[in-house]
Amino acid sequence: MELTKVTALLRATTLEAAILTGRLVLYPSGIVSERLAPADGGGTPVPLTGGAGRPVVLLHGFVDNRSVFLLLRRTLARHGRDRVSSLNYSPLTCDLRTAAGALGRRIEAVLERTGRTEVDLVGHSLGGLIARYYVQRLGGDERVRTLVTLGTPHAGTAVARLADAHPLVRQMRPGSEVLRELAAPAPGCRTRFVSFWSDLDQIMVPAETARLDHPDLLVHNVRVSGIGHLALPVHPTVAAGIVAALDAEGAGETAAGGTADEGTEGEGTASVA
Repeated sequence: MELTKVTALLRATTLEAAILTGRLVLYPSGIVSERLAPADGGGTPVPLTGGAGRPVVLLHGFVDNRSVFLLLRRTLARHGRDRVSSLNYSPLTCDLRTAAGALGRRIEAVLERTGRTEVDLVGHSLGGLIARYYVQRLGGDERVRTLVTLGTPHAGTAVARLADAHPLVRQMRPGSEVLRELAAPAPGCRTRFVSFWSDLDQIMVPAETARLDHPDLLVHNVRVSGIGHLALPVHPTVAAGIVAALDAEGAGETAAGGTADEGTEGEGTASVA
């Protein structure tokens, strides 16, 4: 391995260790499920043409909780996203589909309270896969304008084979029944997908498994260089890319400012080294 690659990996690993320490400190603050804000004034639902007013729902990864999004929430608030909520799903959940159903109910509650017709979704790791299942298989594309995934095993990760005692972990294995469902045709899906994946992600094996490739979906993949799996929801460069992805309004707009057509894929890069 080249010296530059070794150095980059060491830096990323050191950062991952620091972030893990911070996660452990913050974890207790996110155990209790978040209560939704009071409902806005009554009236008919309000369709939005500007991304800044659209509610955002955040979904954490396996054995994590909403505390992982502390820094991202602050970034979103600075950019006018004042309706941000998180969903905690229990680590005792045995089926990704169950969590996807709970996500759907949460989104309906958010829409009812805000008077909006659409939300944006951001999911880290397994959270992105749960969100994708809701969009593709449970009709969530009628409710979700943009889905951003961070280090999500869209094609399954080989690491899951090393720790597959938990049913949710088994569903992240390559070729699982859930992943086969998600690979099935999804004609007419209206949601825009933006998938951030890191070349130094040690949880996604191979790293490219976090790319989303599906012929029926409007997808923009963003390759991130220089950070690992845990850094994706907290790194400021990624946060800026998430804001750009959520604010993009045109049907073919992407996080990097390019375009992508339905059934094709855009590609962007973001270096944080």
